Amino acid sequence: MPIQTLNIDALLDQLESTIRQQIDSRQLDNPILIGIHSGGAWIAKHMHQRLGIQEPLGLLDITFYRDDFSQIGMHPKVKPSQLPCHVEGRNIILIDDVFYTGRTIRAALNEIFDYGRPNQVVLAVLIERNGRQIPLQPDCYGAHIELPDGQRIKLSGPEPLGIDIQNTAKSA
Repeated sequence: MPIQTLNIDALLDQLESTIRQQIDSRQLDNPILIGIHSGGAWIAKHMHQRLGIQEPLGLLDITFYRDDFSQIGMHPKVKPSQLPCHVEGRNIILIDDVFYTGRTIRAALNEIFDYGRPNQVVLAVLIERNGRQIPLQPDCYGAHIELPDGQRIKLSGPEPLGIDIQNTAKSA
């Protein structure tokens, strides 16, 4: 998808539609919605309202589950995860803002499984982009885009939500 066409409302509409399809096709009865701090939590709040999920919204901070912890160090704004008491045997919809390498999702799954073994997990992301390093992929997404090396997607929010494409390559 061309970057110029990224519209947050259209992305949220598309994500909602694909999540509803997964709820129906996978027969997700009374699912738990969990957002990954911080961008995923912002998207999850929107989806929680749009989908009319009855269970309280769950929030994950995966800081201590990251595999690059030794490289990036301690993040100063670690937030506690807030999950429902019982994830054992439950259907979960896990939400993040951008799916890139898969490492954030791997960390989130590790944390969820520390709370119990869910029946199934549906992965929903606002944007899936190129760069996968781990064999995971989203079940639902608002858009798939290809970005060249040296660019990244940054979600801003929580209100209003916005998307920015940033150059990360250092100038010579």
